[in-house]
Amino acid sequence: MLTIGTLSKKTGTKVQTIRYYEQIGLMPEPGRTEGGQRRYDNAQLDRLSFIRHSRQLGFSLDAIRELLDLSDQPNRPCEEVDAIARRQLNQVEQRMARLKALRTELKRMVHECSGGRTADCKVLEVLQDHSECLTEHDEIGTGEPDHGGIRP
Repeated sequence: MLTIGTLSKKTGTKVQTIRYYEQIGLMPEPGRTEGGQRRYDNAQLDRLSFIRHSRQLGFSLDAIRELLDLSDQPNRPCEEVDAIARRQLNQVEQRMARLKALRTELKRMVHECSGGRTADCKVLEVLQDHSECLTEHDEIGTGEPDHGGIRP
């Protein structure tokens, strides 16, 4: 049996986060000693490791809840698990597209800055007037049309 501190160290999860996961039902309430200290078994260690790794991969708490529910039913087909993972992959790809557009725009802004006075600063000019941007970075990854990241 593990204390909450040991569970925290083994998984790299803060104690407060473990307690939060218990409050929202991602982690089951642990057994307690006569003195009221939480005690965790290997199954709870595995579950918390699953949650932690899922969070590192960017899954939302709702998606993790779905994945845990599905993992608790080992005879079900994994189509639903696959759909959740594909949804996460799609979200990551959208974020990457948006980050690439942001990088392009920021590089351009910095490159076009002449280093003169702030009154003539290209960075400040672009920040003040979004129409000066060459990419639609505000729409990429939001489900809006992205026109390939370039303004039509």
